Amino acid sequence: MPEIPLLNHGLIGNGSLLALVSPTSAIEWLCLPRFDGPSVFARLLDAESGGVFRILSAGAETTGEMAYEPNTNVLCTRFTQEEGSWELIDFAPRLPKGWGEETPIRLTRLLRPLGGRVRLSIDFDPRLDYGRGPTRILALHDCLEVQGTGGPLYLQTNLPISYVMGKREFALDGPIFLSLSYGQAPSMTLSQAQHELELTTDGWHRWSKTCGLPLFKPGMVLRSALCLKLHAYEDTGAIIAAATTSIPEAMGTERTWDYRYCWLRDAAFVVEALRRLGHLREGERFLRYLRNVAEAGPLQPLYGIDGNPSAPEQILTNLSGFGGQGPVRIGNAAVDQRQHDLMGELVLCLETLLRDPRLVHGEEDLRFFPLVRRLVEEAIVLAPQADTSIWEFRSLLRNYTFSRAMCWVAIHRGAALAGRFQEASLASAWENIAAREQEVLLERGFNAGAGFFTQTLDGAFPDASLLLLPTLGLLDPKDPRFLSTLDQYGERLTEGGLMMRYRNEDDFGAPSSTFTICSFWWAEALALAGRLDEAVEVFERICGFANPVGLFSEDIDPATGRLLGNFPQAYTHVGLINAAITISELLEARDGKVRAWS
Repeated sequence: MPEIPLLNHGLIGNGSLLALVSPTSAIEWLCLPRFDGPSVFARLLDAESGGVFRILSAGAETTGEMAYEPNTNVLCTRFTQEEGSWELIDFAPRLPKGWGEETPIRLTRLLRPLGGRVRLSIDFDPRLDYGRGPTRILALHDCLEVQGTGGPLYLQTNLPISYVMGKREFALDGPIFLSLSYGQAPSMTLSQAQHELELTTDGWHRWSKTCGLPLFKPGMVLRSALCLKLHAYEDTGAIIAAATTSIPEAMGTERTWDYRYCWLRDAAFVVEALRRLGHLREGERFLRYLRNVAEAGPLQPLYGIDGNPSAPEQILTNLSGFGGQGPVRIGNAAVDQRQHDLMGELVLCLETLLRDPRLVHGEEDLRFFPLVRRLVEEAIVLAPQADTSIWEFRSLLRNYTFSRAMCWVAIHRGAALAGRFQEASLASAWENIAAREQEVLLERGFNAGAGFFTQTLDGAFPDASLLLLPTLGLLDPKDPRFLSTLDQYGERLTEGGLMMRYRNEDDFGAPSSTFTICSFWWAEALALAGRLDEAVEVFERICGFANPVGLFSEDIDPATGRLLGNFPQAYTHVGLINAAITISELLEARDGKVRAWS
């Protein structure tokens, strides 16, 4: 089995670009001009031919100590050697502009000496279009121009251009900036780069100050919120599932997927997590994105971040894959799947945003009801039909319990919205249908002999998505059926103290990795069931697997504790936020901390 490389990277971004930076200084993943565009640097997926942007000492990489500047998405990596020490600041400018921000497609790297005498060199090796075509680098009088499919890019610096082109060593005796931009080369100077760092840091501080954090694990929650913010595309309001493609869910398998798109389900969960922390702008922008894609035709599970269907799935044969593990995919075939939980998540998103008193919609509210009605009517029709489930099975069409439960959510919450819009007859009719659906779910979704809710109606397999049933309101978390499910899942679905999605075989055989959001669902479910100490224990155990800067991928390999799956995974950080808030509220109530200053 191939060794699992470390996902110990930091993520930088500004709503227009995302880049992964290794503690060695290497930018190992960057796609331009959009999150779902072709890669410029992809060493994460091919150490030899993917492309990289790094700082070398004596011609070699060295590992530093990486940390985010407090309450920001600005990365600082400090390097200490016998000759001296230095630091690298990586950020994507996020600059004040009126009541909002300007987010240029640009990243900046600042090198600063800290002591001694350090000699460094720059290895700037872009490989445009996933390394598939030729990349040319031209030395202009004040910058480097990168030409090829997906270009042009411009690298500006206060180093002599010939030093970068020739990878020549230089003495770091003062600050050096390296600014990489797409499309055009702004006239950058060292003082401007430093000023943009100050503005960006201040902007992130202001954003963080408006987060309403729980008392339980507030630092982890804030880091997760900052991570989620980076997944929101400034131009359209789309929210992507993850920054990367093709990091396998398990080594030695073909479970490699492209997550750089807007899954409507995942985006709805992100919107709600940020709303619970006091950030509503992302939700407002996503609603606009949702209306645009909904009015364009039948809803699909995922879209490109411009609102168009994602690219067809294809395999890149020129990249060897993460740790040499392929295939490397771009595009995602799930765009054509039937995922019937979708209506429930979207109705939930609409309901929570439309009834939040902090948002003033006025007459615009009425423009959302046709979409609500469409989602509810689709849920009524599709509830009894087979689909591919939240887990996107490629060929296993079944009547999945979670999908059916989310159809119930769409109908039940849709009835509440119909009442809000003075559609009393619709509200009554939908609520009657929802009541019948709830009966079906509780009768056929629970296997009394096995003692747990099952993956499919009348089924036999456990499925961790059903840990959400009390959160959705389908039954009380202290209902004996759910308490029994909790016990059974703890025995049947855990590996190394972490929760798997399911154990039964799917299109690619039996799964082996634990799915990190499921572990957070487990912690939250334990808290709701009144098992608070156990919930805290599970939560803290999961947090021990975060990478050194507090980020999570999709999966954890239970044998090694290494992160697997696309990274960082927005869904995982949503699970952390929701579990922390729930645990915090229940701990405060239990311990009497329900008054100011208590």
